[in-house]
Amino acid sequence: MSKNFQNLVMQATKPFALGALLAVTLAVPVQANEIAELPLQPYKATYTAYKWGDDVGEANIELSKLGEHQYSLLYTSKVSKFFLSDKRSEHSIFTIDENTVVPSEYYYNRSGTGPDKELKVTFSQQGEGKIAVENGETFDWNGEFDNQIYRIDLAKQLAEGKTSLDYKFINYRGELRHYGVQVVDEEVLSLPFGKIEAVKVKLIRDSKKRETFAWFAPSLNYTLVRLQQFKEGDEQGDIKLKSFETQ
Repeated sequence: MSKNFQNLVMQATKPFALGALLAVTLAVPVQANEIAELPLQPYKATYTAYKWGDDVGEANIELSKLGEHQYSLLYTSKVSKFFLSDKRSEHSIFTIDENTVVPSEYYYNRSGTGPDKELKVTFSQQGEGKIAVENGETFDWNGEFDNQIYRIDLAKQLAEGKTSLDYKFINYRGELRHYGVQVVDEEVLSLPFGKIEAVKVKLIRDSKKRETFAWFAPSLNYTLVRLQQFKEGDEQGDIKLKSFETQ
């Protein structure tokens, strides 16, 4: 494989990493003393993915109830353009304990153009608490979330009027990360789903090379309705809500 071909693959497939893009944008910590109520309504949201202005695939987020206090959050995406393809899934198992989101297991899978990857992370409450990455490191668990269940709290934080948020999580590479989220505007969006009012937020990173924006709709319980990322001024990817249904 030539150097130029490798660079093209990396440039084209990185924006397809919708799971990673969703995760680092939406992560927010649960702080039990600030949450009066944490009702969970199972739902399924479907998004159209765009690259270079073209429709390149689809992404889905589905929240399901497994038991009295146990839930599943599943993210999937499948995108392709020309000879490039990317298929991903993230699956979180978690519980609600006294209004607090408690991660239990996290699974990540990626296949397509470029290297495939799988990851399993378990969160143990025994003793002082540990985060174990399969075939990787073990960390002390200090309230970090997995790569996606922060979304469960995000709606509550925005509904309460929070405008500046901070969080810790373990990403899909099995690494501990820390980011911030800042509310920047309110807009009316025209999406495949239709016109909808949304709160716009920006991801705060240490690096200034990437900019990520996300929009959440109050009328849909602050569900994500759009996500857009730029690198050094060029758009890398854009996903927009196509359908939403409660279950």
